[in-house]
Order: sequence, then C-alpha cells, then structure tokens
Amino acid sequence: MTSRTAPSKHPAVLPKPVGTNHRFSWGWLAAAVAVVIVIGVLFAIFRSATGDGVTYPYSVGQPSPGAPAHDFTLASSAGGSQSLSALRGKTVLLYFQEGLTCQPCWDQIADLEKNAGAVRAAGVDQIVSITTDPIDLITRRTRDMKLVTPVLSDPTLATSKAYHANEYGMMGSSRDGHSFLLIGPDGTIQWRADYGGAPKYTMFVPTDALLAGLKARVKS
Repeated sequence: MTSRTAPSKHPAVLPKPVGTNHRFSWGWLAAAVAVVIVIGVLFAIFRSATGDGVTYPYSVGQPSPGAPAHDFTLASSAGGSQSLSALRGKTVLLYFQEGLTCQPCWDQIADLEKNAGAVRAAGVDQIVSITTDPIDLITRRTRDMKLVTPVLSDPTLATSKAYHANEYGMMGSSRDGHSFLLIGPDGTIQWRADYGGAPKYTMFVPTDALLAGLKARVKS
C-alpha cells in the first residue's frame, strides 16, 4: 500500500513576492528626510542663539548717544568705591545687569574677560558693571567666579534710573536688564544698546556680536 503523509496543521509560509516592501522603504526614507530637516532647523536655531552670524536686536534708551553721561559713585567689588568721573580720559563700557539671580549676566562678564584682547582692540579701556544687589554678595560672586571686572552696587537704583537701565529687565523696574553704554574719554555717551527688553529679554550676547554692534554704531 502507498503511504500517505498526514496534512500539516500549520499552513505553509510562502516567500513574499519581490517588490512588496518598496512602499514601506520609501516611507522610512521620507521619515529620515523629515528628521534631517528638523535637525537642520534646530541647528539653525542653536547657531542663532550663540550669535553665529546673527544680529542681536536691541533698543536705544535715554540718555542716548551724544548726551553727557551721568556721574556716579558706587561701592565696588574691587574694594572701596568707584566713580565715573575718576575714569575720565578713558573709554568706558558700562554694563547694567540683572544681578545675582541672572547667571547669564555673570557669564556675560566672564565672556568679555575671556575676549579681553578683542574688547581692547574695539577701543574699550575699562569695563564696569552695575547691578542692584548688596556689595558683599556681589563681591563674593566675583571672587567665586574669579572675575576681575569691577561690579558696582546700586541698591537704591539711583544710577540705574538715571540711565533708565531698569526699564529693560524681566523683573519689572526693580532691577536692571541687559544694557551697555560706551562712554567716551570726554564723558559723552558714544553708543548704547539695551538688549534686555521685551519680548525676547536677551540676557547674554556673545562678545563678538556685541562688539560688532558697537563698532557699526560708533562708525556711523
């Protein structure tokens, strides 16, 4: 007798026809392209945030370029007090900043010090920062970060209000924003940039971008 093989309980697995995965592969390719585009956009945003070829917009408050700079005498992290009049004959870059709670503001000072050569080449003889925090806390922060730039304490906002630097911060008018003023050797304001205003509240500007704006405005 001829033996018969019992039928299998499991259906046979047949090979897939050639070409059935083409649509699936094209779908993955489209997804990969989309990911690359997204990465490119994010990279562009990152470059913008770091100032690579991007102009940082700013306001120009009052007193504006051409006006005499208001004198002041404030306690300094370098010890004693510092007046603007004592720096007459030098080109001084005043940097009003938000203070202890604003790490980007202190990073700004560190970046300026790191690029001290470029700052001097731009014609700046001295940088002086002003904020509204107590002098003992300011001094501790400068020592912790090993900063040499004198940071002055303006707790009553008298100097900040004289320069309207407290009109550009994230904390309302109780603190300064992120304002730079270039004071010439004769005590006249040569350039001003208030970076901290709404809606972006820029609290850090790379030194190269800052100096590019300064040079362009002073030349004009």
